[in-house]
Amino acid sequence: MKKLIIFAIVCCQLWSINAQTIADFENFNIGLDSFLNGSDRAGGFRSGDVFLRNEFTSTAFGDFWSGWAISSERDTTTPGFLNQYSAITGSGWDNSDTYAVGYDGSSGFGGLVLNLVEDAVGSVVEGFYITNSTYAYLSMLNGDSFAKRFGGETGNDADFLKLKVKKFLDGVLQQDSIEFFFADYRFEDNSKDYIVKDWTWLDLTALGDADSLFLSIASSDVGDFGINTPAYFCIDQVTTGGKLIATSAVAPFDLTIMPNPVADELYVQSEQLLTLAIINAVGSVIVAPAKVRSINVSQLPKGMYWLRATYQDTSILKPFIR
Repeated sequence: MKKLIIFAIVCCQLWSINAQTIADFENFNIGLDSFLNGSDRAGGFRSGDVFLRNEFTSTAFGDFWSGWAISSERDTTTPGFLNQYSAITGSGWDNSDTYAVGYDGSSGFGGLVLNLVEDAVGSVVEGFYITNSTYAYLSMLNGDSFAKRFGGETGNDADFLKLKVKKFLDGVLQQDSIEFFFADYRFEDNSKDYIVKDWTWLDLTALGDADSLFLSIASSDVGDFGINTPAYFCIDQVTTGGKLIATSAVAPFDLTIMPNPVADELYVQSEQLLTLAIINAVGSVIVAPAKVRSINVSQLPKGMYWLRATYQDTSILKPFIR
């Protein structure tokens, strides 16, 4: 679990903010070009304050899994089911080794649950990075023996593959949702059609407090047994909230921010290249994490914010005024 240290004495007040925990799946230490598909029958995978359920079944016809797997596979060129564990990016977010693979084994009739545990239960899920699996990407790009090529022969077919995210709160599935399109060919101008090939931040703060998340996948290419498009996708850096904390400590790495207050560009001085994010007063990530030396904040409303700087497994929060 990542450590969080807060430094803040503003107008003689001690500020507090929701703790942030990131599930980056590196804790499994599986080495490169490997995967965990639940064959140990442990029932799932824990990273940070997230638990990903897995179902693994052995039959006379072979072994089958659904739900979630953990992967460090890097194959971005091999099409088909045998390459079901690879992300099209060839790595985790920010060139990390490990990520999670989601697979709806019901071909769109069911869904997947992302369970929250410990302090994250009942808190806001900030979001996660998401991208296509190689299997799904190449299937949509070229078609295969089970699924069509997106756009069809003319490129005019209005195809799509999307993820819908809802939340459970107090045991009830809520109706508010956030959608993410892995591919969208519905534009009148075919040049705007796309299939996602990079890690993309999916902001989930609008869903509010949650006990867990429900993820469902849908496609325009549907048959008698559900969607034909491979129902696979990859996620990384699942960022969850937690209980309010306020503390002080000795900084584990050097960090200076300037100017403060700031009007346009907030600069960071540190010997390390830090992963920076901006958090508002209620603890929501409003500028997604990135390894940069400065962040433009000119579009933010005036008020109090926090800069979260992360290096290795430790984060520091520093307040600033826009």
